[in-house]
Amino acid sequence: MKGPTGARLPEFDRAAASPEQLAVLDEILTGPRGNLAGPFLAWIASPELAQHAQQLGAFCRYRTGLPLRLSELAILVTAAQWRAQAEWQIHYPIAIEAGVTESAAEALLRGRRPDFADADEALIYNFAIELYDAKRVSDMTFAKAVQRFGHATTVNLVGLLGYYALVSMTLNVFAMREDDDAPLPFME
Repeated sequence: MKGPTGARLPEFDRAAASPEQLAVLDEILTGPRGNLAGPFLAWIASPELAQHAQQLGAFCRYRTGLPLRLSELAILVTAAQWRAQAEWQIHYPIAIEAGVTESAAEALLRGRRPDFADADEALIYNFAIELYDAKRVSDMTFAKAVQRFGHATTVNLVGLLGYYALVSMTLNVFAMREDDDAPLPFME
């Protein structure tokens, strides 16, 4: 089974997979993702975790109420915070295609605050950075998020950030890369 590489992962053999592993594998491959990019080759070792995580991931990626550009910005902020190589490799082109500027992505990659022309992008960045750095979000930033996006979408933003932190941790622990031959975005 071809997918992201990881030095700490055994080769996944579909022929030796359990029925539970095959069920979650088929759901991932027939769902909106259609591939095993990201943490799924690690999670498949625990099919129950893989099932719950992939369902949460599908929600966080496609149904948060945020435009794709803002979701992808939040994912890039998370990848940069965790220095998750594969997360960046996978989501950088998606983010650029969704409208995140290359200069904003480059600033995130370098650990700097981007110069945002868009207030929504600045709000997503501020929310994510406050949550990751302070482990809280200020009353002012929270109020701005709820005013702009609504309460449910703000809850979903927290879920998106938490889910992609889990993804980043998984990718980092299992030394996963989207492409072993590509230069790494972050210093190891």
